[in-house]
Amino acid sequence: MKKNVTRLLALAALAPLALTACGGGGQSTAAEDVKELTVLDYYNNEPDKSHVQKALDRCAGQLGVTLKRETTPGKDLIQKVLQRSSSRTLPDVLMLDNPDVKEIAATGGLSPLGDYGVDTSGFAPGMIDAATLDGKVYGLAPTANTLGLFYNKEMLAAAGVEPPRTWDELKAAAAKLTTGDRYGLAFSAIATYEGAWQFLPFMWTNGGDETDLTGGQVAEALAFTDGLVASGSASKSVVNWSQADVRDQFAAGKAAMMINGPWQIPSLAKTPDVKWEAVQVPVNEAGQTPVAPLGGEVWTVPQTGSKAKQAKAAELVECIASDENQLALAKERFVVPTRTALGAEYAKAVPEMAAFTEQVANARSRTGKLGKDWPKAATVMYTAIQLSLTDQATPEEAFARASAG
Repeated sequence: MKKNVTRLLALAALAPLALTACGGGGQSTAAEDVKELTVLDYYNNEPDKSHVQKALDRCAGQLGVTLKRETTPGKDLIQKVLQRSSSRTLPDVLMLDNPDVKEIAATGGLSPLGDYGVDTSGFAPGMIDAATLDGKVYGLAPTANTLGLFYNKEMLAAAGVEPPRTWDELKAAAAKLTTGDRYGLAFSAIATYEGAWQFLPFMWTNGGDETDLTGGQVAEALAFTDGLVASGSASKSVVNWSQADVRDQFAAGKAAMMINGPWQIPSLAKTPDVKWEAVQVPVNEAGQTPVAPLGGEVWTVPQTGSKAKQAKAAELVECIASDENQLALAKERFVVPTRTALGAEYAKAVPEMAAFTEQVANARSRTGKLGKDWPKAATVMYTAIQLSLTDQATPEEAFARASAG
């Protein structure tokens, strides 16, 4: 809690600092006169770092600028932004994890893209929602990720099981596929945001809402996941598993199915003997639309005090979210283009991403309803999940207890 208070106080300082950011004497006032832009992002690991660099280089060439790029680990990005703000050296282009955009925009530290005529139409609604505050869009995401249900094709075929589409089918399939030291299903219910993230498809598709976590649909979703563990179809260890741990269980043949995201595909490629496919996360009742959370990064234009550089930075943001870059990044990184019109073309080119592409079209922003209060709700979620799956509370009691602190 102390860490959160410190972060809030530091963020509050962004507004006056952003407003007084130095543009420097004698700067040009026209975007076409800008020849250099600074960029800050958290793609500091390969191969993502190089894939993103190629996209940035394409845009730099088109815009006639050189780029000074700085990368930092994701866990350090917000602190880096605060430090750069206090020294009045915010980058011209800033990449943010999508749940952080509203919080930073609320400080006045970002410039709305509408000020520069950037076209924000045609993008997945959930991702635009993540980057919107008070009706203004503050960034664009060229790609997104989400969750799906991976399944081992050979295991399901041997058991005579079809890929499940509903909760009843998932429950039956997981039970039939559980044998020996193999569980039917693996998922993450760890006491972190990952655990909350993996619960969202079940909660949202069932009509549950983060604005009322004590509602019946939320408890019903928790009762379903709790039942998978209680029946032995999922391991009791899910309360300790990260999403990487879940992947390892699936890759080792210890789970026939798993809830996970497409960022695991490069790792799964290292175990080519595991033949897998993916479908959308099953729904409670046939006919429901699967709704999952949106992951992905948003490129923004900080308030630096230089109107010319801000205008040029907006051009770079628009460029990196172009159709060409969306498709290139999506194919290279196993993520999904955010411009929905590209979905069919992308799914045809990368068929293993078809389910995730369908999922993104209806996926939701975690901060869409709660904004900066989302972390509190996520904490209640993973706390309630832990209480229920470790038999400390019933699914009906768990959220009330977690909400009470």
